[in-house]
Amino acid sequence: MKPIGIDVGFGFTKATNGEEYILFKSIIGEYADIQFNFGIEENNFEDNLQVRFDDNMYFLGELAEKQSLVKQYTLDQEKLVSEFVKILALSALGLLVGERDSVSVVTGLPVGYYRRDAKKIQEILKGYHKIEYLSMEGKAKEKRINVTKIKVIPQPMGSVFNLLLDDQGIVNNKKIVSQKVGVVDIGFRTTDFVLLDHLRYIERGSSTTDNGMSKCFSLIANKLRQKTGVSVELYRLYHAISSGSIKIKGKEYNIVNLKNKVYSHFASQIANDINRIWENDWDIDLIVLTGGGAKELFEFLKPLVEGNMILVESKSDPRLNNVMGYLKYARYDLDRYTRTTSVQDNGDNKGEKEDPD
Repeated sequence: MKPIGIDVGFGFTKATNGEEYILFKSIIGEYADIQFNFGIEENNFEDNLQVRFDDNMYFLGELAEKQSLVKQYTLDQEKLVSEFVKILALSALGLLVGERDSVSVVTGLPVGYYRRDAKKIQEILKGYHKIEYLSMEGKAKEKRINVTKIKVIPQPMGSVFNLLLDDQGIVNNKKIVSQKVGVVDIGFRTTDFVLLDHLRYIERGSSTTDNGMSKCFSLIANKLRQKTGVSVELYRLYHAISSGSIKIKGKEYNIVNLKNKVYSHFASQIANDINRIWENDWDIDLIVLTGGGAKELFEFLKPLVEGNMILVESKSDPRLNNVMGYLKYARYDLDRYTRTTSVQDNGDNKGEKEDPD
C-alpha cells in the first residue's frame, strides 16, 4: 500500500508520494479537439493534463485555462467538495501511482468545514477508481486505483506534521511536542487557525475565516478593471502578482505598489484575527505561518503580531507545506496500521483484517 498526500485547494491541487510533486490550478474545463500541435512546445504534464473519468473528458489546470471554452473554477466550499474534489484529487493521485495500485491517502479540510465535510470526502475518494490520461497525440494510459485507507485532518495540521515528523514519518522535532503552538495557514479562499498545546488540539483556539488571498487578488483585479476596462479572472493573476507587472492590450502595468498596499491592509486583517482568536492565549510559545500566502505576507504580518512568529521554510514551493505533512502523516499512520495488523495476524484472529479506524 502506497502512502500519498493530497490537498485540493481553491487555487491549486497538490499531491506527493515523496518522490514526485504534483501542482496544478484547480480548474476543470470541457474537452476540445485540438486540431494542430507544433510538437515543439514544452510538454510538462501540468500544462497538458487531459483525462477521461466516468466516461467524460476533461482538461485540467493550465490546459483548461488556455484551451477550454467552458471552464469551472470555484471559491465555494460546498461546490468544491461536490463537483471538484473527485476529479482533481484522483487525477493528481493517478499521476503518482502505477497502473494498478492500492494507496493510503491523507488529505485535509479547512478547520471550519472539517466537521461537516470530512465524511463526505472519505466517501468520495475511498474505493476503486479508473482514470485515463491522454497525451496530446491522443494516446491513452489507464490507471486503476484502490484507495484502501483515507484520513481527513484539519488542513493546517499538515504543516504541523511537516515540522514534527521526518520523511519516514518518525517524530524528530521534540521541541514542538512540549510547546503551545499556534498555526496560521493562509490559503487562497480561507485562513485557518489551529492551536496545539503539547500536541493536543485545542478546539476553542481553532477556526476558519474567509480572509484568503483571493481577497487580495480581487482588490487588484478591481483596480485593473478601473484602469483598463478589462476584468481579469483571478486565476490569471498568479504570474502578474508574482512578477509585479501585467500586460493588457499591449500596455504594461506595474502593480508592485498596488500589491504592497493590498498586502499590508490584508496583513492587518489577519493580525486582528490572530489577536481576537488567541486573545487569552498569551502563553503561546510559537506562531507558525504557513500556506500559499505565507511567504508573500510574512514581512507585512510579522511586525504586527506580538510573540515568536516563524515562516515554515520549504525546500520547494511553500504551497506544498501541508501536502508534504499529509504524506509524512500517511507514512506514520500506515506504519502504525501495519504493526497493528501484524500483531493481529500473530494472535488468535486469523480472519480478514479490518481497518482499525
